Amino acid sequence: MAGSTGTGKSNLTARSAARPRHPVTPDGRYFVVRGRLWRCSDPALDPARRERLVARLMRARADVRRALREGDDRLLERARRRVHSAKVALGERGPVWWSDGAPDENRRLARNTPCAAWYKTQHEAGAPAREASRARRPLASR
Repeated sequence: MAGSTGTGKSNLTARSAARPRHPVTPDGRYFVVRGRLWRCSDPALDPARRERLVARLMRARADVRRALREGDDRLLERARRRVHSAKVALGERGPVWWSDGAPDENRRLARNTPCAAWYKTQHEAGAPAREASRARRPLASR
């Protein structure tokens, strides 16, 4: 069955339950990619709603790629707005989903945040920790 693992769960849900691909901060608010913190989705979201939002996000990202490939500026603008909207709905952008007053450290280098000591232990333990400061490849070569 397409989109299913045979257990009644979608592939998305099955992947979410698997070991995270990137280290997640102890508070569960961020994951780390190339040394940079990225805000996790709101864990209070209903799993079915989360799955719908992720599907919407993936469709919008596909439209961004298509617009870039085709040079369609109008489609690109609309698709990027849809990506942003889905990320806000997931809690990855916009107002933070926690209520303890902690600041949003999204997109900051982990070594420059309150997570620095934890991040250093991850790096020392052999977790992937390439720094985000290296130059990014152009989109066409990814």
